[in-house]
Amino acid sequence: MAPALPPAGPSPAEALAALRAIPGRLTIPERRRLLRALADTLSRRAEDVVAALDADYGGRSPEDTLLADVLVVLQAARRARRWLRWWARPRFVLAPFAFQPCLSWVEPVPKGVVAVMAPWNYPVQLALWPALEAVAAGNRVALKPSEHAPRTAALLAEILHEAWGPAVAQVVQGDAAVAADFAAQPWDHLVFTGGTATGRRIAAAAAANLVPLTLELGGQCTALVLPGADLARAARAILVAKAVNAGQTCVAPDTVLLVGHRREAFRAACLATGIAADSQVAPVQRARQAAQAEGTEPLAPGPTPLRLGGDGAEERFGPVLGAVECTDLDAALRWLAARPAPLALSLFGATAAEEARLAHETRSGAIVTNRVIDHVAFPALPFGGVGGSGHGRYHGRAGFESFSDWRARVRHGPFALARLTDPPRGEFSRKLARRLAR
Repeated sequence: MAPALPPAGPSPAEALAALRAIPGRLTIPERRRLLRALADTLSRRAEDVVAALDADYGGRSPEDTLLADVLVVLQAARRARRWLRWWARPRFVLAPFAFQPCLSWVEPVPKGVVAVMAPWNYPVQLALWPALEAVAAGNRVALKPSEHAPRTAALLAEILHEAWGPAVAQVVQGDAAVAADFAAQPWDHLVFTGGTATGRRIAAAAAANLVPLTLELGGQCTALVLPGADLARAARAILVAKAVNAGQTCVAPDTVLLVGHRREAFRAACLATGIAADSQVAPVQRARQAAQAEGTEPLAPGPTPLRLGGDGAEERFGPVLGAVECTDLDAALRWLAARPAPLALSLFGATAAEEARLAHETRSGAIVTNRVIDHVAFPALPFGGVGGSGHGRYHGRAGFESFSDWRARVRHGPFALARLTDPPRGEFSRKLARRLAR
């Protein structure tokens, strides 16, 4: 059974001190064992995760939980375990001729203690995926789950205690004040997933200690339905993505740019799909979503109906989808250029030339053709944003590299041409330096 409420845990400073006090680094065999333990524990407690999230939301689709919060983490843990030895190998670098003979290489070194601040919308995936990649890189982990999913937060503490123990992972529970204290600690790396405004505050707090950051912020994700698109197929793909977790997904489309299509035709195509959301809007944002729904048009019935609105000024993060008619691709590009870069840009009906132009003239964390949001489940594909949608990458090898310090190593030989310019220098050294510079 999932616990009802999160138990008291360590303070952020206590969690950091406890993890720093553990001597030694995690070896490759230890990391692989921990990755397997996490996958086994999460798999065994999958139904507890379903129950906890259903209680926290007041109704959440079991499929949304099992696929987006459990399965993707299991896949990521198993893939990281399988590829870990390859990712962790030293990488040799060719030394310049003047310094040969010598051996030079780079090696991944664990950063130390990686902190993860997880949101409420996918509280298991967005807590455990960065955490497991941090452990794969040899780090210890401090996790701050969202207080807006308290039963899931308590369950995460149980899962990590069982799979990794307090010598590898510490879980800090608490409200926004605890979260602010958590962000202000001198971690060796901090991962935050959430809104752009909160991300700015996290970045400011981390800057005081020069803590490196991975920020996943979402932004206004956009779908472009171009003249060559099959409107029915595009509407179905967009509505499927918007229905998952009632639109509370950072890569779900906020706005559809209709290039050469009419808004009413798109709405009719959406209504014909019959797609509705199975999950409820989370309690923390029901008032906000109710305000956003004012003046919108229904797209489907159901406990959480999807609705069609106009051009929004901020990330909707819910079941409301904006639609904007654009006369041509130039107008769509101007619309995109006037807003922060999205985490994902989805294309429907793009020719090769249109896709190439969009890739060349826009910024985004990802460009996806013919579907929406599925790419996030690809464990080998780097995930992250640019500009207003964040910075830094994880998932797969990108996560291992983000959570490692890449240390340069050089082993010099007994002689090298470059040593002819060592002090004390004479005329020969000066001539040699001038010749090399030319």
